[in-house]
Amino acid sequence: MKNLKEFLIPFAGLKEGKHQFEYQIDNSFFEQFDFDEYQNVDVKVDIELEKKSTIMELCLNHKGIVNVPCDMTGENFDLKIKGKFNLVIKFGEEFNNDSEELLILPHGEFQLDVSQYIYESIVLSVPFKRVHPGIKDGTLKTEALDTLDKLAPKEENKENEDIDPRWENLKKLLTDK
Repeated sequence: MKNLKEFLIPFAGLKEGKHQFEYQIDNSFFEQFDFDEYQNVDVKVDIELEKKSTIMELCLNHKGIVNVPCDMTGENFDLKIKGKFNLVIKFGEEFNNDSEELLILPHGEFQLDVSQYIYESIVLSVPFKRVHPGIKDGTLKTEALDTLDKLAPKEENKENEDIDPRWENLKKLLTDK
């Protein structure tokens, strides 16, 4: 993956306090990660970096739409996503990103690459099972759903069948209480 220069935050020149950064993410961002599962991406990412004397705190919020295929029908639809990610940044002898909530940067480092954190937070905010909203409310009409309806097992009307009178007497015991 190429180093995305626009996602490098040079924190060395920033004063102590809160600093805001804003990014608009589209398909070209995911192409850098060789990720092509989403058809169309339109996500706004807001980053707040709070610089303190010895540590920094990064708060990443994203909200937007990704176009994904439905797991049931294969139809593409726009899925609304949103998420939040917090990271504490400390300085130490060597780089260490083993923890999800803590990043240790070497003492001489002067910038932070947030592209990987943006990528992971967007991908993890997409649900594992993606179902088109038209399936839930019954408005989606596709060939796949029509085929599923045709192949679904039909419930037979069992009331018309003759019932053994002994079972009928037992049912009366339950209702006569």
